[in-house]
Amino acid sequence: MALGFRPSQIAFKTKMANFCYMALVITLCTSFYFLGIWQNSPGPLPISTASSSANSVLCAFSKPITPIPDNKQLDFSAHHFPIDPTLVSAAETHLPPCNVSFSEYTPCEDVQRSLRFDRDMLIYRERHCPEKNEILKCRVPAPFGYKIPFRWPKSREFAWFANVPHEHLTVEKKNQNWVKVVGQQLQFPGGGTMFPRGADAYIDDIGKLINLKDGSIRTAIDTGCGVASWGAYLLPRNILTVSFAPRDTHEAQVQFALERGVPALIGVLASIRLPYPSRAFDMAHCSRCLIPWGQYDGLYLIEIDRILRPGGYWILSGPPINWESHWKGWERTKDDLKAEQTKIEDVARSLCWEKIKQKGDLAIWRKPTNHVHCKASKNELNKPRFCPTQDPDMAWYTKLETCLTPLPEVSDTNQVAGGELARWPERLNTIPPRISSGNLAGITADKFIENTKMWMKRVAYYKKVDYQLAETGGYRNLLDMNSYLGGFAAALVGDPVWVMNVVPVTEAGINTLGVIYERGLIGTYQNWCEAMSTYPRTYDFIHADSVFSLYKDRCEMEDILLEMDRILRPEGSVIIRDDVDVLVKIKSIIDVMQWDARIADHENGPHEREKVLFASKQYWTAPEPNQGQ
Repeated sequence: MALGFRPSQIAFKTKMANFCYMALVITLCTSFYFLGIWQNSPGPLPISTASSSANSVLCAFSKPITPIPDNKQLDFSAHHFPIDPTLVSAAETHLPPCNVSFSEYTPCEDVQRSLRFDRDMLIYRERHCPEKNEILKCRVPAPFGYKIPFRWPKSREFAWFANVPHEHLTVEKKNQNWVKVVGQQLQFPGGGTMFPRGADAYIDDIGKLINLKDGSIRTAIDTGCGVASWGAYLLPRNILTVSFAPRDTHEAQVQFALERGVPALIGVLASIRLPYPSRAFDMAHCSRCLIPWGQYDGLYLIEIDRILRPGGYWILSGPPINWESHWKGWERTKDDLKAEQTKIEDVARSLCWEKIKQKGDLAIWRKPTNHVHCKASKNELNKPRFCPTQDPDMAWYTKLETCLTPLPEVSDTNQVAGGELARWPERLNTIPPRISSGNLAGITADKFIENTKMWMKRVAYYKKVDYQLAETGGYRNLLDMNSYLGGFAAALVGDPVWVMNVVPVTEAGINTLGVIYERGLIGTYQNWCEAMSTYPRTYDFIHADSVFSLYKDRCEMEDILLEMDRILRPEGSVIIRDDVDVLVKIKSIIDVMQWDARIADHENGPHEREKVLFASKQYWTAPEPNQGQ
């Protein structure tokens, strides 16, 4: 039989335990209460000489307490203070609007500064940037009455006159249908000096001589572009054109082009290389561009050869082509025009180009796909000689040379030097030959694929935050300030936008602009410590990935931000990716630039140090003229 207790016994024992516990707690509390009264009683405690050793120890640690008078108030304020630091005035950023006279300011193509330089070979029209102490510390204003540009494709034919208030071309080129003023608008009929029937008909004529439809021609360059109608009407045919013209007496050519939503840069063929890599363009074009192709030992055609891909085409219309029909209208003699054409033909042959066709006002040459036969046919006396060891992609303030840029070696005469390109649109995501050949250190096919996927993810994230980027037609002209492999632009290729991809110029870095062109995209070199060769307000959207970290200690952060503000139109947007500490500094500057900005988490979540700053430029213009500045 098991032993145990009855329920009444268990209850009694529990009650006794609780009673003992409560008695112990009460006794302890009472003891500590009386001990506290004893320790804090007024007056010194009388200590007997016969105190026990325990009391002696207690008194050794107890000081007599002086009673506080009844009228005395307790003072709880601090009586010991650190020495105050010397006051230093806060460094407050102040970036006011510039004077309205700077509304079309192009720092590196400033007309007044250009007068200091040599007029020979048009050197004075090249880039000549301000010194550090000359850089403006103000925000370039839009002219009074500025309006947001028309959306593409309407912008191809129309622009607001207030945005580009110039009538010079409407008068000088009145009979050539470049541009007209109709009320408050500019109208671009698509004409040109050598295509009176319009750019579309002119391009159709080219299409009868070479194939423009099979995707083999994707990138083009238009030298001396006028208002870029040739490039504008190639866009629907999936041919992407970089148009350029100098800032000269034909004022605002490039500004007109960009206002239309067509890629363009201020530029000139003079004494330095064009800012593009070798083997970049599938087609080059000159329509009465006034470039002296036969002079200076063929220097300018040699530069076109450098940037033209193997098998690429050069198209020339205007003087001296078809001089037999036009010499009277050109106000030149037959002998003069015939001599000019002979010079051009001779230079083209010396470059080993083949003349494909001359029909009517058009002449087309083709560059060889490799230099096997060209090298075999040249000797020491032939000019131009092949250039000695050089970097054919170096093109930032690099002097032109009268030597032929050699194409990469091939193993047989049927190979395309540098690797054959896929046709568009497969070309966009096919591994570019510069990568597959291993010519770019550290960039492999796997990295290219990974980079492409990463930017698809990033652009999808951007579109969730920037509704204008997600909206069809919200933007047209986009600028990527640090493009690397062109992944940002590739992710947007299905949208009605174009992206000017920039590979920044730094002391150390991999030159990847050739890869971007091999993908069928366009771009340029740029040092962001200097201004870009474009007019104010010519981009709707700017993307800057790690640009500020890249240029840290090279130039002032606020100067780069002011340049971004100059080239961004009112109500345009910016996305800047960088380390969070860098973005905090950036935001402190743009908060005084009339930008609305916020810093958001990385697309992978809040634990990444890299963050994303989304900003938009507020609409503001110069004041009405009669109100003063």
